[in-house]
This record gives sequence, structure tokens and C-alpha cells, in this order.
Amino acid sequence: MASSRSDSVWTWPDLHDAQRTVLLEVLINGATSRAELARRTGLSRTSLTRLTRDLVELGLVEEGETNAPNGRGRPSEILNLRPASAHFVGIKLTGEALYAVVTDLHANVIEIEERPLVSRYVPDVVSQMSEMVTRFRETYPRLASVGICLAGDVEQVRGRSVVVGSHFLGWDDVPLASLVEAETGLPIAVGNDVQSLTAAHHWFGAGVGRSSLVLIGLGAGIGAGIVVNGELVRGSRGHPGKVGHIPVRDSGPTCDRGHLGCASAYVTIPAILHNAADTSFDRVIERAEAGDAVAKAAIDDAGHALGVVIAQLVNLIDPEKVIVTGEGLIVARAGAASLDAALAEKLDPASERSEIEVRDFAFSDYAWAAAVSAIRRVV
Repeated sequence: MASSRSDSVWTWPDLHDAQRTVLLEVLINGATSRAELARRTGLSRTSLTRLTRDLVELGLVEEGETNAPNGRGRPSEILNLRPASAHFVGIKLTGEALYAVVTDLHANVIEIEERPLVSRYVPDVVSQMSEMVTRFRETYPRLASVGICLAGDVEQVRGRSVVVGSHFLGWDDVPLASLVEAETGLPIAVGNDVQSLTAAHHWFGAGVGRSSLVLIGLGAGIGAGIVVNGELVRGSRGHPGKVGHIPVRDSGPTCDRGHLGCASAYVTIPAILHNAADTSFDRVIERAEAGDAVAKAAIDDAGHALGVVIAQLVNLIDPEKVIVTGEGLIVARAGAASLDAALAEKLDPASERSEIEVRDFAFSDYAWAAAVSAIRRVV
């Protein structure tokens, strides 16, 4: 049953397009003068005065000190975001657990919580998430939206996010956004975890200020998120970035789909464990660092496969930056020499190597990314 809500419960305001445009500029670019806003948005100073007044009255921004270039000219008031004006919940679902964070409007993490899933049965998971949101709402009454991400394919069906497939949860065709919205009464965003993390880094993380970037998430699988011309590439069916089965070698191990020598046969954590004949990823790294030939070969092969994937993406997209992150990011560091060799071999002669950043990772980063998707849902 949907929870009952009082008329006094705060809800995110229904912003029109111009208000949204101004708020988005301040949200992403930080404290901004009206003159700069006019330049970026094309709105008149008169319109900006009215729009600013609206956003101040809603409590989302505040006016700061005035400034004038070189002490001359007409002073321009600085607009500042009020991060505490709204809060957002982000939830990352795995096959075993639920990771949640609360952020403010500027995506600063305020609280982190982890719970084991009571079951993978959809109504149980929806109920568990709803109960968590209800608890958070008691502490953060200006809760605006909820974001959820998971490893799987999410499509937009008649304007609603539907989980069309999630191997780890065993779900098919689950209208998750509608189900959670019915329970919580809040706007809901649902997405693939790597796609969500890409969008989050574009707005608030390692990709800020870049109009094109690629994020590669390494862990139990490998996936890529892509931003082109400042927009996340969503694909025609909502699941772009399928790089796991790019051919790497003509021989070698097979992946779980039976493909010979593809990226997933080398670079995922399960593949590395298989190729190193071990059951502990940390131990494989330790063995490789100690000079164990089998473990070192597994890590070097993983680094090579990652380099092939990056080279193919750079050849196709020409991004300003490539971000490598996830539970398996150590592959990019421990296998750096093999990665560099693969890039040198596979990059098209006309391509330039993009900036590559290996970004430290905590599993709660996915929940943070889901919270950013909740911000993107309403702003």
C-alpha cells in the first residue's frame, strides 16, 4: 500500500523551463553572477531578475555579495546554491544488499547505510526500499526524489523506467520506478549503475567541465558510460556501452557466454580469479606483486584487455577524458604497462590518446550516483 502523506509534507517545486535552466547553471557551475548567467543562458537581465527572485523565494538559491569587474561598471549580484534546501536518496541494488546514501542538492553525501536484502522477490525489495526512504524522511523532511541503480538493462517504456533484465537480481520486465513511486509518493529515477555513475561524474565528479568523456566500470563485469556533446548517450533501448565482449585475442580463455578471447574473458574479477586459479582477488594482486608468474599473467592480460577496450572507445568517440573506476580498478594500475602497450598497438594512427584517470572507488559511489540521478530527475 502506498504510504499516506499529509498536505504539509514538503515536495520539490514544479519548476518551469526557464527556472530550471537558471538553477541548473548555478548547480553545475557554482556561484555565478547574473551577468554570467545572462551570457550562458541568453536570458535578459530583466528575466533573470524575476527568475532569481522566484528561486530565492523557493529557498533553492540565495543572493551573495555584488561584484564589479576591476571595481568599475555595474555591480552584479552573485547567486549561490543552497545545498541544504533539498535532500535526495540514492540506492544501489546488488543481488545480496542494498547500499543507500542521502545527499544534499549539491550531491554532498550526508549519510550512508547498508542493509542485506531480505529477499530478491520484487515486492520485498520495493518494501525494503520504501521503509528506508520513510526513515530517511523523518530526518530529512525536504526529501525531493529517490534514485536507484543496479547492474542490468533499464529501458524507458511509455515514459517509465523498466528493468528489462538484471542477472544478479534475477529480474525481467520489472516496472521498478512505478512500484517505488507508488510506495513513497516521490519522483523516482532508475538506471544502470555504470550509466548512472557516468552521469554523476559528468556533473559533480571527475568529468566536470568535459563535453565528452567515457567512464569504464570494472568489477564483476565491465561496462562503459559515454557522454558526447554534454549529453549522456542513452541508446535507442537504454543500454549502450556494452564493451564486455569486444574481441581482444584470437585465442585464450572463454567468457561466460562462450566467446573466445573477448574482454570479459580477461578483465572482470571472476575472469581474473579463473585465470589466476584463485578465489581471492586481493590475493591475486599480492601474488602478482610478489612475482607469481600465473597471477602476474592474469593481471597483465587484464590490463591488456582493458587497453584494447579503451583504444576502441577512443577511436570511435574521441573523448576528452577516460575515467576508469569500480571494484576492479587495480587492474589499471597493476597492469599499467600492458594497458599502455595495448593502447599503443590499437589506437588508430590518427587518434590521440585521451586523458586517462584511474578514479578511487568505494561501493557507496554507486549509491551516490543514484542520488545524482535523483537530482537530475527533478532539476
